[in-house]
Amino acid sequence: MGRNLSIDILKIILALFVVFLHMNFLKETYPMMSFLLVNGIFRIAVPVFLVITGFYFFHIDTTKKLQKLLFRTFLLYAIWMLIYISYWKDNEQVWLTVIFGYHHLWYLIGTLFSGIILFLLRNQKVILLSVLVFIFFGIGYIIQVLGNLHHLNSESDSLLNDYLLYRNFLFVCFPFLTIGFLINKLKINFEKYKYSYVLVVFSVVMVIAESYFNYKMISSESTDILFSLLFVSPILFLYGQKIYIKTQSKIWASLSTAIYVVHPLIMKSDFYKEISSEYKILLFFLILIPVSLLLVFLNQKLKYLL
Repeated sequence: MGRNLSIDILKIILALFVVFLHMNFLKETYPMMSFLLVNGIFRIAVPVFLVITGFYFFHIDTTKKLQKLLFRTFLLYAIWMLIYISYWKDNEQVWLTVIFGYHHLWYLIGTLFSGIILFLLRNQKVILLSVLVFIFFGIGYIIQVLGNLHHLNSESDSLLNDYLLYRNFLFVCFPFLTIGFLINKLKINFEKYKYSYVLVVFSVVMVIAESYFNYKMISSESTDILFSLLFVSPILFLYGQKIYIKTQSKIWASLSTAIYVVHPLIMKSDFYKEISSEYKILLFFLILIPVSLLLVFLNQKLKYLL
């Protein structure tokens, strides 16, 4: 069975969402619009990545397959942690950084840990797995909201605003990985639904509405977790899956991974920081895309880079 090109294209779009998120897109010029994008639409990216991973994780049904996946994921994580080491080695919480991942690399180590948990629970009843999804995601969501409200004493408030407490393998990665797993297990698809695009539009509107509510009623601080992501993420994946375009090439999937792992390296470089042109974002992408394609090429020769 070939790959689905539409899913690979979706992953590239999501990787670009992450790039714009880390840029704090439009923050200086249109703060409210920026919030709706950076703390709304762009937050869809990682959950959908996890749903896609969870969908294929359904086929990891033996310890040998799990070991192979964990080895590959850990190697990818270790390589990129080493590439970024100059940015985190002097961190006061260096061991926490190693365990939870530097910056965007939290997604890789989070997938590894949550994958182990899901593998151990894979034969449990669907209802139990579904309940665990809502419980773990709900705990992370509540911690974040309580932190952003700043109603507690300074010590508790400081703890609740530590993103490691709520944006981690248990409260984010496990729920969305499990959703993808259950989609495959229950053979859920949109093939019979002619107007499934309506669900896509409605779920995206839900994300924007929740983001607007957060901005006006809770806080204008960074918001990683949105409750509506529980619905929009599987819907986007299912819609992408419905538009089946067969391909044998892994280049597009590798390109999305390359964009994801390498973009902060360019963003944090002295060369990029010193650019003062009004076309700075355009210049960034003129660097990012060729560098990402070079990584794809190198990965074909060296393996394990992506």
